[in-house]
Amino acid sequence: MTNKTTKNWLMVLLGIGMFQSPAIMAQQQQADKARKSSLSIAEQPALAPVDYVNTLMGTDSKVSLSNGNTYPAVGLPWGMNMWTPQTGKNGDGWQYTYASDKIRGIKQTHQPSPWMNDYGQFSLMPISGHAEFDQDKRASWFSHKSEIAKPYYYGVYLADHHVMAEVTPTERASMFRFTFTGADSAFVVLDAFDRGSAIEVIPEKNMVIGYSSRYSRGKLPNFKNHFIIVFDKPIDNFQILEEGKKLDGKKTSGKHAGAIIGFAKSGKQQVVQAKVASSFISAEQAQLNLQELKDNSFETIKQQGRQKWNEVLGKIEIEGATDEQYRTFYSTLYRTVFFPNKLYEINKQGEVVHYSPYTGEVLPGYMFAGTGFWDTFRALYPLLNMLYPSINKEMQEGLLNCYKEGGFLPEWSSPGFADIMVGNNSASVVAEAYLKGLRGYDIETLYKALQHGANNEGPMTAVGRKGVAYYNELGYVPYDVGINENAARTLEYAYDDFAIYRLAKALKRPKEEIKLYAERSQNYKKLFDPETKLMRGKNKDGKFQSPFNPLKWGDAFTEGNSWHYSWSVFHDVQGLIDLMGGNTVFVNMLDSVFNQVPAFDDSYYRGVIHEIREMQIANMGQYAHGNQPIQHMIYLYNYAGEPWKAQYWTREVLNRMYKPTPDGYCGDEDNGQTSAWYVFSALGFYPVCPAMDQYVVGAPLFKKATIHLENGKTFTIESPSNSADNRYIKSAKLNNKTFDKNWIGHETILNGGNLAVDMDSQPNTSRGTKKESVPYSFTLDNDKY
Repeated sequence: MTNKTTKNWLMVLLGIGMFQSPAIMAQQQQADKARKSSLSIAEQPALAPVDYVNTLMGTDSKVSLSNGNTYPAVGLPWGMNMWTPQTGKNGDGWQYTYASDKIRGIKQTHQPSPWMNDYGQFSLMPISGHAEFDQDKRASWFSHKSEIAKPYYYGVYLADHHVMAEVTPTERASMFRFTFTGADSAFVVLDAFDRGSAIEVIPEKNMVIGYSSRYSRGKLPNFKNHFIIVFDKPIDNFQILEEGKKLDGKKTSGKHAGAIIGFAKSGKQQVVQAKVASSFISAEQAQLNLQELKDNSFETIKQQGRQKWNEVLGKIEIEGATDEQYRTFYSTLYRTVFFPNKLYEINKQGEVVHYSPYTGEVLPGYMFAGTGFWDTFRALYPLLNMLYPSINKEMQEGLLNCYKEGGFLPEWSSPGFADIMVGNNSASVVAEAYLKGLRGYDIETLYKALQHGANNEGPMTAVGRKGVAYYNELGYVPYDVGINENAARTLEYAYDDFAIYRLAKALKRPKEEIKLYAERSQNYKKLFDPETKLMRGKNKDGKFQSPFNPLKWGDAFTEGNSWHYSWSVFHDVQGLIDLMGGNTVFVNMLDSVFNQVPAFDDSYYRGVIHEIREMQIANMGQYAHGNQPIQHMIYLYNYAGEPWKAQYWTREVLNRMYKPTPDGYCGDEDNGQTSAWYVFSALGFYPVCPAMDQYVVGAPLFKKATIHLENGKTFTIESPSNSADNRYIKSAKLNNKTFDKNWIGHETILNGGNLAVDMDSQPNTSRGTKKESVPYSFTLDNDKY
């Protein structure tokens, strides 16, 4: 190669570099400026909470091994829509995976998890050169080095098309910015996906309208996600497609509608912006939702999104953490405020209305979607009740509408009834909200909904209570009557009955009604096997299932084995201690979870499911933090007089099982639940029994954490002696008074105050060991009725 040729080639490369990603360079400069602009007292960079969030945490996942099964969700907290870069094929639940190297589009998503998949999705993809609709042919190479993923903004350089693609959202709308460089053409591909869609191009208005009716779960009558797209540049040319075939005319509706919109291009760079909004109600409502953008610029929308995220994430302010801990904490907190997401919209009269996934009608009031209570009743909803009660009040009103329109409360909504998982855990979600102070909605009707769900089978296995006739007669769902995961159902129903009991008591229901659910809450005892000291399936005739392998996953249990589910007595740990033979035996059983090898029996599934693999590789014995049933178990040491072991193991899990990286989780993140565990545990306590107003103490992770409550008060947890070595509580004071309890009250936190904790490298084996230190158990309740 001659020197002249080399020089020209370098100029070409440098030119591409200049135009490759101007937004990325500007964003990086802004971030660097923010880092340098102010320093904390400790000479550490003072970043805002949202700056610590890694939206790619958990995205390095696959079917056989979940490191989170997340995607980079670009949206606002609890927003109706999110956006994500799409690396997977259309319809693939793994819509973005970190190991991928090509992007097929920027996709609107409502997906709660890859296992549930998506609904109402459509995508936009800027391309240059040849106008190509096929998702494989239009896909472009990209690099994480030229990708900026923030909660309120996503930008990526699409190398094959010389395009910088950017998006920034509002709750029901968004703005795109496509910077085309290095080619003589500029197109935007609109893919409305298959299973029924429509598109119409209105060139005189630089507008495209249409709908997607694709969904993956349940039966959704009259379902359409209507969208509107308005470009800021004239539409120069366009193509309409149906199932990839070009059509004449301006519109189409059929199985799989698409369009390629072309723009005139002159010079080296062309910037095309697009305003996008959608609605589950109508095209007119989508146009109304477009007004969320007003006349704001792309940068203004982005800054407004950033501000909103800082408001929400700033409800907890932490100090004295390592950089990795800051990033992990705020990345997990970010995951807790997406689901359930808003399904409601605001009509032209300013009224709250929603598309009903149960009736197909447009009805007044709130509606939320995209959560599974089997996962989220444990810690996600308790976190909402502590930090964001006003949004949970809306959610409770939404549940009321679910009951009115569907006849039952959902247990998994996506967005209507989904037939997956077990339990009747809507009881916990409804009861907890009221018991922790939420008011201003029709709790009496919601209580009737709980009664209805507790005493009836629903329209599908996962709604109401499968096996309810057996449960109400025998006190358990038998192993041998053709109902899968029967022991898990029994244990969860018993806790759900406790939640109903607590709510009935608060609502001053008749004594016999209160007593009924109180007695049913003790049904867990019917499955306790004194021989193994574990929970075990039981046949209709009263005999335990045989043979019995406590390491067998599934069968009588749900995504776990007996060692995982035997601790699912959230409301009566003392009762479980008594069954096992006292504190010493109970603690030995807890220790045994960690002391065993991670052996397993996968015969029920006929293969290793990803939850098994995640336990196996974690090197924590039978403790399977990557799935929900056992996540509270560590805190049970507090009930048996050895709280220092809870302090040790919570720190182990915090340190080892979470990282602010693409492989940062140890299993499915699951709609904020596994993240909520981290948030609570890092603060130093956890809601073992959500239907009680107590949090069980672990040990704080940071030197200081300040909770900014919605009522205007603050609660601080200070532990200046905290360090990597100092993981044990030496002593504590609550509002300047000696604090020796293993629990802290919800009201105590809401009233504001200070918990001062002195940490040490050695356990204090005398603190928290008294009988009066233990958290609530039904067995110890002297005022049951």
